[in-house]
Amino acid sequence: MARKKTRKKPVEDKDQDSFLQRLGPRLITGASDDDPSGIGTYSQAGAQLGFGIGWTMLITYPLMAAIQEISGRIGRVTGHGIAGNVCRNFPTPVIWSMIVLLFVANTINVAADLGAMGDALKLLIGGPGTLYVVLFGAVSVIAQIFFKYERYVAILKCLTLVLLAYVIALFLAKVPWVEALKGLLIPTIEWNGPFLTTLVAILGTTISPYLFIWQSSQEAEEQRIDPDKKPLKREPEKEDEEVKRIRIDTLVGMGVSNVIAIAIIMTTAATLHASGKTDIESSAQAAEALRPVAGALAELIFALGIVGTGLLAIPVLAGSTAYAIGEGRKWPVGLSRKPKEAIAFYSVLALSVALGVGLNFTALDPIKALYWSAVINGILVAIMTVMMLLVRRKSVMGDLMVSGPVYWLGWAATIAMFLCIIGMACSMMLS
Repeated sequence: MARKKTRKKPVEDKDQDSFLQRLGPRLITGASDDDPSGIGTYSQAGAQLGFGIGWTMLITYPLMAAIQEISGRIGRVTGHGIAGNVCRNFPTPVIWSMIVLLFVANTINVAADLGAMGDALKLLIGGPGTLYVVLFGAVSVIAQIFFKYERYVAILKCLTLVLLAYVIALFLAKVPWVEALKGLLIPTIEWNGPFLTTLVAILGTTISPYLFIWQSSQEAEEQRIDPDKKPLKREPEKEDEEVKRIRIDTLVGMGVSNVIAIAIIMTTAATLHASGKTDIESSAQAAEALRPVAGALAELIFALGIVGTGLLAIPVLAGSTAYAIGEGRKWPVGLSRKPKEAIAFYSVLALSVALGVGLNFTALDPIKALYWSAVINGILVAIMTVMMLLVRRKSVMGDLMVSGPVYWLGWAATIAMFLCIIGMACSMMLS
C-alpha cells in the first residue's frame, strides 16, 4: 500500500507566518494613534492649510518610530513598563506627578473619542448620540475585562483594517497628485499663528505619552504570559533577534499610522480646503462636510472609520492609564490577568472610561478640552526625558543600553516635543 505523502509547508509560508506574528503591540499602537481626535487634527490640518502641511508626516515618522522602539525595548529588556521602571529609579513625586497628568489627559481624550464616535454613528443612522457614547464605553470596558487576552489582541489587530477606509476615501476624492506630492515632499513653513498651532497639534498627536506607556507595558505583558521568555537583560544572547522583531514591528506600525494620516490630510485638502471649507473642528464635522464635495460614499467611509478607530484607541488610552497607575503602585497588572487577579488595575481602566463617558454629559467644550489635553501631553515631555535617561542606566538595562542612531533620534523627538511646548505657549500668549 502506497504511503500517503504529506505536503510540507513551504519555507516562504513559514517566513510569512513569522512576519505576521511579529506585528503585535506596535501595529496596534500605531493604528490607535489615528484615533478620532487625531483624525480631527489631521482633518483640520488638511482643511485649513491644504497640501502644504503634508511634509510634516514624513518628518515625524523617524522620530515617533525611534521613541516607540525605545519604549518597547525598555519593556522587553527589564520586564516592566515605563511607569514600573520610573517608580524603581526615581523619587515618588516624579512618577505620581506624571501619572496624575497622564490620567487627566487620557480621560479627556477618551471623552473626545467617545463623543466623536457617538456623533459619527448618529450621522450614519440617526438617534441619540449620547446613548451611543454610553454603549461604546460599555462595550470597550466589558471587552477588556472579560475577553481572553489573546482573543482581545486579535480583535484589536483586526480593527486596524478599518484604517483602510481613509485610503479608500482618498481615492474617492479628486486629488491633484502633482500638487499633493509637492506638499508631501517639499517642506514649506508659514510664520503665522494658524500654521504654527497646527504644526504643534500634529506633533502632539503623533508623539503621545500614552503610546509609550502602552507599548512598553505590552512588551512586558507578552513576556509575562510566555513561559519561554525572561527579561532580555537576563538572556542577552537573544538581543539581536528581539531588537530586530521590535524594530520591524515598530516601523510597520508607525508607518501605517503615518500613511493613514497622510491620506486624511490629502483627502480633506483636495475636498474641503479646495472648496473653501476651512473651519472644520472635529472628525465628525469633517465626515459631514465631505458629503457635498466628495459624495455620500466618502462621508459614509469617513464616519465608519471614526467608529472603528475609536474602538481601537479607547482600550489603548484607558489601558495605558491603568498600566501606569498599576505599575506605579506595584499592583498586579495586565489584560492577560483574570478580573479577580487584578481588581485594582481593571477598576482604574473602567474609571477612566466611565469618566470619559460622564464628560460627554457636561457643558465641557470638547475642542477646548482637547486643546488642554494637548497642553498636558506637552508637559508630559518629561516622560520622554526620563525614558532617555533610563535607557542609558546600566542598573536598568544591564548590558543592553540603547545607543546609536535610535538613541539620538529619541533625543531629537524629545527636543521636538519641548519646542512644541514653547510654540504652544507662544500661541496662547499671542491669541
